[in-house]
Amino acid sequence: MTGGMNRTLLSLLAAVSLVGCASKQKTPSVTDEAPNAHRSPTATAATPTRNTDEDEEAARGAMGSLAADPVYFELDSATLRPESRELLAQLATGLRERPLTRVTVSGHTCELGTTEYNIALGHRRAAVVRDYLRDLGVESSQLSIVSFGEERPLSESHSEESFRQNRRAEFTFSSPEQATRGAL
Repeated sequence: MTGGMNRTLLSLLAAVSLVGCASKQKTPSVTDEAPNAHRSPTATAATPTRNTDEDEEAARGAMGSLAADPVYFELDSATLRPESRELLAQLATGLRERPLTRVTVSGHTCELGTTEYNIALGHRRAAVVRDYLRDLGVESSQLSIVSFGEERPLSESHSEESFRQNRRAEFTFSSPEQATRGAL
């Protein structure tokens, strides 16, 4: 593998592990988390100009961090619920205000159905969320999708509630600034 691919895979792994550690809230929400109050020193090859420092600081302050609850789907469906549309409208506002932020939408399914079917359904779920965000004015360059199908369940029990929790689309956020600092 190339160095770039290794960094990308490492960044994705770190982001996924952070998402796995998050606790689920009962009501859907989009959260603006406060940006870091202090700035860690970074080594540079050349002395930065005042404009570069100011631009970097302005971008960091304007971007902040985003977090959003998962979007849930009905069995065998990739149709957005009304409450999901509200959540996505809030998320779209945050993404439009932070053009440096990138989001990966991951589609998931419960274990019902074949692996191939579930990968395709997870892809449709992620795509409908991405398309809705685009319709709300989020730049295409900020959005990417991936499908995990049934491979990353939130719950592995065989109850209906478990199946409902696993039929979802989740969000992983990153920015070029986070990647250069290794903060993913």
